Amino acid sequence: MQEIKIPELAESITEGTIAEWLVNVGDKVEKGDPIVELETDKVNVEVNSDFSGVITEVLQEEGNDVSVGDIIAKLDENGTAGAAPAQEEAPEKDEAKAAPAAEAKAPQAQEEVSSNADVIATPAARKRARELNIDLSTVTPRDPLGRVRPDDVEAAAQASAAPKQETQAKKEAPAQDTKQEFEKPVERIKMTRRRQTIARNLVSVQQESAMLTTFNEVDMTAIMNLRKERKDKFVEKHGVKLGFMSFFTKAVVGALKEFPLLNAEIQGNELVLKKFYDIGIAVSTDDGLVVPVVRDADRLTFAGIEKEISDLGKKARDNKLGLSDLQGGTFSITNGGIFGSMMSTPILNAPQVGILGMHSIQKRAMVMPDDSIEVRPMMYLALSYDHRIVDGKEAVSFLVRVKEMLEDPETLLLEG
Repeated sequence: MQEIKIPELAESITEGTIAEWLVNVGDKVEKGDPIVELETDKVNVEVNSDFSGVITEVLQEEGNDVSVGDIIAKLDENGTAGAAPAQEEAPEKDEAKAAPAAEAKAPQAQEEVSSNADVIATPAARKRARELNIDLSTVTPRDPLGRVRPDDVEAAAQASAAPKQETQAKKEAPAQDTKQEFEKPVERIKMTRRRQTIARNLVSVQQESAMLTTFNEVDMTAIMNLRKERKDKFVEKHGVKLGFMSFFTKAVVGALKEFPLLNAEIQGNELVLKKFYDIGIAVSTDDGLVVPVVRDADRLTFAGIEKEISDLGKKARDNKLGLSDLQGGTFSITNGGIFGSMMSTPILNAPQVGILGMHSIQKRAMVMPDDSIEVRPMMYLALSYDHRIVDGKEAVSFLVRVKEMLEDPETLLLEG
């Protein structure tokens, strides 16, 4: 019998949550086959079997938190697919010696085994019931289908121990109630590991950085005309659409070269000025916002940037992003405009010290240089920055430079 354990995942990842079992008890697997999907703080990863054989026992339920080295299942290398787990047989001598005791306990043991066998329960719940000496037939399941889960067993065990705990609690200081109760119906949903991580990171950024935001607006007329004029030929030649993101990425790279502190980070008492331009592009998924990175954006063409963004976006939505796709960005761009946002304050993606927020394009009456009034497609831009190393003048100048290049897109072509 072999134990299947959570392997080393990555240097910065030591734990995760069981997202989905890809096999069932009794299934035949080959060495290297994926058996479970694990949700980590950043990405979902598949855990592969190190052995060939039959899954005989699943020790961790979907939704359980596990750490590197934890045993999550057992596998019989000599098992037959679909067969029930083999029962260990005691030596004959031991059986003979234990016979009187077994006969004495037989009625009660037989009754308990029978009642537990009739209960629909997960493998992990049965294991926990044995550990806590809980009769599964006395456990009330919360699953609509009537299946007993480990938390139901825990609840039953706590209920039986409630009188003792209540007495002990009265002797000690009153415990604080962390959950607010409601008189009207509510639904409690456990936050995913990724959502918990996002929440911690966002709070951490605001506590540990001096974050400020400056705003400007950009006239999108030139870019929209250029896209309209060249979009068909662009698709025919490159096999990808010419979107707005390539223009913004190029403009950001150009401005970062002029204002390098926005492409830096703080490490202790040092500033690390990065001489490369790996631009993070925020992508919204069902599990939250992720920021995959377009590597060496300064060396890519418009088509190259669009292809990278398209590929990374698809991988994000399909939960196929790897850790390498998310690490090492130097500056980020987020586009709330696709959801209709008119204006917002983007939060820094630590340890980066700058992030550009795009918003929805709105037609507005604008006063032109000759004092005439024209209806123009306008977009508000927001630059959040870490004031610890970026001064207001530099931040405002950076955003103005981005605006200038976007309003004159030929500059982006000329300057690369």
